[in-house]
Amino acid sequence: MTQAFISCKGSFSATDVELPPLKPHDLRVKVEAVSVNPVDVKVAESLTEPRILGFDAAGTVTDVGSAVTLFAPGDEVFYVGSIDRPGANQRLHTVDERIAGPRPESLSHADAASLPLTSITAWECLFDRLQLRPESTGTLLVIAPVGEWGR
Repeated sequence: MTQAFISCKGSFSATDVELPPLKPHDLRVKVEAVSVNPVDVKVAESLTEPRILGFDAAGTVTDVGSAVTLFAPGDEVFYVGSIDRPGANQRLHTVDERIAGPRPESLSHADAASLPLTSITAWECLFDRLQLRPESTGTLLVIAPVGEWGR
């Protein structure tokens, strides 16, 4: 069992939930920090059934699945979770190792948890949308990147 924060119709409540069995590539992570992103708000607004939210997280690996090769218990990680699994707003979270990275030593857990989704969004903007490549040259000026919150 682990304590989780369940959301439904704009409210949160703490409750105990069963831990899912580890799949071969799963990490069990003791969550040290989470962040809240616009996607959390959008998902929360659309819920009709209770759900554990939270995508970006950082913490310490406590257990690993049978096929895990990238991490071991005690490793510190950060990641953005998956929309089709329970979120990180819980004390122990289960996440696939292939979407986690080692937490940079220069960042606190809180700082690391603030990066995954925003970093992926920036990467997609620069390299998927703008098609920047290693040989790209010039200057990129970013003015007031506000997204949904700027409406």
